[in-house]
Amino acid sequence: MMRSPADRLPSESVDTGVIYCDDNLSRLAQFPRESVDLIYLDPPFFSNRQYEVIWGDEAEVRSFEDRWEGGIYHYVEWMKERVFEMNRVLKPTGSLYLHCDWHASHYLKVMLDEVFGDDRFQNELVWWYRGGGVSPRRFGRRHDTIFWYTKSGKWTFNVDPVRTAYSPSVMESLPSRYDKSYRGDRVYSGYRPNPLGKHPDDVWPIQPLMPSDTKERLGYPTQKPEALLDVIVQASTNPGDIVLDPFAGCGTAVVVAHRRKRQWIGIDISPTACNLMRRRLHKVGALDVRLVGMPTTLADLHALKPFEFQNWVVDRINGIQSNRKSGDMGVDGHTFFLHEPVQIKQSDSIGRNVIDNFETAVKRDGKKRGFVIAFSFGRGAHEEAARVRREGLDIQLVTVADLLDRLDEVQVRMGTTSPSGHLPGLEVLPMPEIDSKRRSADELIRSAKGAPPEPER
Repeated sequence: MMRSPADRLPSESVDTGVIYCDDNLSRLAQFPRESVDLIYLDPPFFSNRQYEVIWGDEAEVRSFEDRWEGGIYHYVEWMKERVFEMNRVLKPTGSLYLHCDWHASHYLKVMLDEVFGDDRFQNELVWWYRGGGVSPRRFGRRHDTIFWYTKSGKWTFNVDPVRTAYSPSVMESLPSRYDKSYRGDRVYSGYRPNPLGKHPDDVWPIQPLMPSDTKERLGYPTQKPEALLDVIVQASTNPGDIVLDPFAGCGTAVVVAHRRKRQWIGIDISPTACNLMRRRLHKVGALDVRLVGMPTTLADLHALKPFEFQNWVVDRINGIQSNRKSGDMGVDGHTFFLHEPVQIKQSDSIGRNVIDNFETAVKRDGKKRGFVIAFSFGRGAHEEAARVRREGLDIQLVTVADLLDRLDEVQVRMGTTSPSGHLPGLEVLPMPEIDSKRRSADELIRSAKGAPPEPER
């Protein structure tokens, strides 16, 4: 049964316009019951492990280890405890859409039936697309699956905003004139077109993002097109309703929710992804985004794992990540405009040898200036920086405290933005560079544990 906007049920309130940097299980457990209208989740697929770690954040690496140990049944249980919390926070009139592919769809469907009840299953939606997936040994795999469940027997479904165009063959077979006041799709003699379009089916031919889609594409390898989320948001919410994405990634669902004048909440374990979402939302007019769970003190930053700390620094300076997470020849990133090398050290009392080695890296890059960022620098580091400056090479020493307390000044000094007002630098901040040859999650785990990389074959 559908509901109208005036038929909403009272529920506990929840903060919106917030991006939580956290494990979604612990964060969802803090949400009040029956507080959101729509949950869309695009969790890590049980498929190619190469896509599992997007940013290289240590939080993602730890989450990877927790999620995949034990195979498909462990993965489904990992998902089930999160879906249980999602069911709890969903309003009685709310909907959940779970996006997956063929590797785990059948297992996840059984799990969803257990949590929601098989009588709350509404549709198995097929997102069909052109592109890859063709093999000489089988039919082409060119679709993902989206399972739609509702919390109860009464839910929101707005069909008119998501109607689709009639096919030319159908239109040719219809009379040239029809009654525009007729609101249905079927008449006794056959089909009669609705002025707003055809009732949507459960197969959605929406093209994935292509390299040419520069306005929308961020380089995020599993990024979904806004057109796909637009159907879900419009069909299952009304203006002012609350949309939650607990695996928010690069933020497509929350951006679409904002465009459609819905309230929204995003959760992601990666600090880099959370910062990306904030910048993307800022570009569509969401200027009051709150980030919760991000590091804000020197103690927080000392406690971060190496990949998280490096990503935090590069994002903070509006920089560009190095394509290599190890063996980077002394360069961890570059400034945006001038592409000057940056080295990041998660330690105190940096000595002379670090500056001396970085001097070689800057020269190798063919630059005249570079930046070393650390918690503090010893006397030897300052003396070595002064020596190379006399020789025409400018190596600047930047403390982490500067990034916390004097960010505007540092960004201007590094040429990563110009002096501005609200949220400095966001107007020109580049999206993080994602290496097309990035290492697999297993390689990242070995590196995080200090193990040597596997030899190339």
